[in-house]
Amino acid sequence: MTSRKAGRHFLQIPGPSAVPDRILRAISAQTIDHRGPDFAAVGQAALDGMKSIFKTQVGQVIIYPASGTGAWEAALINTLSEGDRVLMYETGHFSTLWMTMAKRLGLAPEFIEGDWRGGADPEAIAERLREDKAHQIKAVCVVHNETSTGSVSPIAEVRAAIDGVGHPALLMVDSISGLASVDFRFDEWGVDVCVSGSQKGLMLPPGISFNCVSQKAMEVSRNGGMRRSYWDWQDMTGPNETGYFPYTPATNMLYGLNEAVAMLHEEGLENVFARHARHGRATRAAVRAWGLEVLCSQQGQESGVLTAVMMPEGHGADAFRATVLKNFDISLGNGLSKVADRVFRIGHLGDFNDAMLMGTLSGIEMGLSKAGIPHSSGGTAAAMEVLEEDLPHTLAAE
Repeated sequence: MTSRKAGRHFLQIPGPSAVPDRILRAISAQTIDHRGPDFAAVGQAALDGMKSIFKTQVGQVIIYPASGTGAWEAALINTLSEGDRVLMYETGHFSTLWMTMAKRLGLAPEFIEGDWRGGADPEAIAERLREDKAHQIKAVCVVHNETSTGSVSPIAEVRAAIDGVGHPALLMVDSISGLASVDFRFDEWGVDVCVSGSQKGLMLPPGISFNCVSQKAMEVSRNGGMRRSYWDWQDMTGPNETGYFPYTPATNMLYGLNEAVAMLHEEGLENVFARHARHGRATRAAVRAWGLEVLCSQQGQESGVLTAVMMPEGHGADAFRATVLKNFDISLGNGLSKVADRVFRIGHLGDFNDAMLMGTLSGIEMGLSKAGIPHSSGGTAAAMEVLEEDLPHTLAAE
């Protein structure tokens, strides 16, 4: 029989993030008839609320009862045909998975190789598009916040690069772990399709995902794309106009989504972004004080959602994570594919505050000692110093 561990578990993977009690209570409400008159208000609030999170007036939000992988597929098959060329940038594990999906769907992805230590390079994208005189490349696909590495791609600059060479390619962005944690501006940045999911910055359990679709992409979908049924945007548009869905939606998850959107606006989106950025700075300060290396090496592209930490030579990340879990009840993210067992990932996203961050970093610092990992002490103190020097305006004014 396993003995009980006192206190709360620290779920510090970079998603799913911990679900706030307010959202859990909302989800626990009695299920209603998704064809009945009361549901329209629920569905309409969810669709309109997500437009405010995507920061769009003109984009159309599609909500699927699916993981982010489903929303990836929907983005591709609604806009592209078999054999179409797609330009993708290697920022990490999840960009690689999206590329693999494109191949399996019969597309012809070109992968610009990256070193997994920063975001997408707009100039490299522009250079390849400049060569594409016949405009055979139909879409550019970029991951906004790469969950496997802790790097952020400059989406506005990617759009400028596409426009700067006069290329008509659609811009598709995966912001599954970025949305509602890192600033994202669908309209202002000229995104054509954004893919996201419920279990990261939106603070919900896994289970629903999103496409936000520009008018240009919607028009492409009306006249083309692959054969599709469940994922078809066109089937969604009519029922969504009155708050309904063409098939059974994840009703109780929509209750939770509406609560999450309300919470985000109560705090203020800009405050949410600043909080995440601040926690990212404090975490990186801790890592460097320990004498360890942050995987993302591109200054200005480090994520406020998570920090990926490189292990010293000869020490495995997975054994260290197991030590931290066993002794301090903290779950840390594992390294994926190319960086498997070489990095661990600290999630600092969602409904998260300074005290929770300090608890996390204290457990990691004790874990480094417990596991015999070469490091310097004082990382937790370095993080605290950043937090104290960088107080939010609301707290500093009190």
